[in-house]
Amino acid sequence: MGTRENEIYDIVGIGFGPSNLSLAIALEEHESNSSEQPITAAFFERQAAFGWHRNMLLPQATMQISFLKDLATFRNPLSRYSFVSYLHDSNRLVQFVNNQDFFPTRQEFHQYLEWAEAGFRDRVSYNSEVTEVRLAAESAADEQILEVVVRDTVAGTTRVVKARNITVSTGLVPRMPDGMERDERVWHSSEFLAKYGQMKPEELKSVAVVGAGQSAAEITKYLHDMLPQAQVSAILPSYGYSVADDTPFANQVFDPTAVDHYYFGTEKTRDAFWRYHKNTNYSVVDDDVIRELFRRSYEEEVAGAQRLRFLNLTRVKEVKRSGNDTRVVLHSLLDGETEQEMDVDALVFATGYATMDATSLLGDLDGFCLRDEEGRHRVERDYRVVTTGDLSCGIYLQGGTEHTHGLTSSLLSNIAVRSGEIADSIVERRGVGEKV
Repeated sequence: MGTRENEIYDIVGIGFGPSNLSLAIALEEHESNSSEQPITAAFFERQAAFGWHRNMLLPQATMQISFLKDLATFRNPLSRYSFVSYLHDSNRLVQFVNNQDFFPTRQEFHQYLEWAEAGFRDRVSYNSEVTEVRLAAESAADEQILEVVVRDTVAGTTRVVKARNITVSTGLVPRMPDGMERDERVWHSSEFLAKYGQMKPEELKSVAVVGAGQSAAEITKYLHDMLPQAQVSAILPSYGYSVADDTPFANQVFDPTAVDHYYFGTEKTRDAFWRYHKNTNYSVVDDDVIRELFRRSYEEEVAGAQRLRFLNLTRVKEVKRSGNDTRVVLHSLLDGETEQEMDVDALVFATGYATMDATSLLGDLDGFCLRDEEGRHRVERDYRVVTTGDLSCGIYLQGGTEHTHGLTSSLLSNIAVRSGEIADSIVERRGVGEKV
C-alpha cells in the first residue's frame, strides 16, 4: 500500500490481524451505505504477510467458536465478508452444511481470514513496524494530529503517517516461565510448526510439552501422531487436563451484552465473571481431545508399551542446555520437594500469552492516558483510552482491555460487534453519517 503524502487519515491501525481486519470491514460497510465523506484508514503490520497463529494450524484442529462468530456476521448478517460468503465464494457451502459441524478446522478458518484480507490490500502495508506515536508539533487546539512513525523492516527506511485516531492491535505476547529462554531446542507454542519443521523427525526420540491448556494438549497429540517411535511427555502443573465449559449458559459470557454487564458491573460482578467462567477459555481443553489422549495412554498401558506419559502436578524448575542436549529439571508439586531430571530432544512451552500493553508504543503520548488504581489504562465503553482534556485524538485498544471489558477482549467471539462499536465511535466523534 502506498500512503498518500500529507494525507491525514481518520484512523491508523497498528497491527493487521483479525481485529483490525474486522474494523476495516466495519468501516467499509459504513462507507458503502453513506453519501457522506468516507472514513479514511490505513493499517500497518510488521509481518511480511497476513497470518494468524500460523504455527498452530495443526491438522484436524478445530476452532473453539462457531463459524458464525466471524469477522462480520454478529454486526451485519448480510456482510459480504461473512464466513458463509467465503464458503459460497469457494463453492463449498453445500459441503460444509452436509458436514454438520458448527466448528470449522483452524486451517479453513485461516483460509477465510486470508480471503477477507485480500479485499484490503490497498489499505494495509506489510513489513511495516510502527516504532513511535507522537503528537504532531503543528497540532492546533481545534484539530490535533498524531504522527505515526513507521519503519520498513526490509529497506530499513522510515516514514511518518498522520492520523486523527489510532487503533492498537499488536496481538498477544508469548509468555515463557521465569528463567526459561527459547532456542532451537526449546520452543514456545507460538512458533511450534516452524521450529518442528526445522528438525529431522528421526532425531526426536524424546519430546516434552509443558502446559495444561488447549495448545499443550493439541501439540502433545500431534507429536504422538507424528513421532511414532518417540517418548512423548506432558508436563502438567495441574492434576491432569481440565475440560473447557462450552455449555450454553456458560457461553453467554461471550455474548455482546455480557460486555455491558462486565463494564458497568460492580467489582463483585467482575470477580464473579472470572471466578465462575474462567474455565470457558483459560487453561482448559476440549472434551474430545482429553478423551483421545487418555484413550491412547490407556491402550499403551494395556499393550505394555507406554510412550505417552503424563507428569501431573509437576513444574519445570530449570532447563540445562549443552549443544543439542537438553536436560529438564522437574519439581514435584505433590510434596514440594521431589526433583527429577529428564533428557529431551525438544521441549515445547505451551504456557500462554501476556496481554497486549500499549505503554511502550505510545511513548510520551502515554502521559495523556489516565490509569486506574492498579496502574492499568482506563478505557471507555467504546474501547477508547480515557485521556486528559489536553488530547482530543482517539487511542483505541483492540486487546489489553480484559480489566474493563471482560473475557472477550482478546478473543474472536465478540470481534465483529467490538469492531463495529469502534467504527461507530470514530464516525460519531467526527460527526459523519449514520452508525455502522
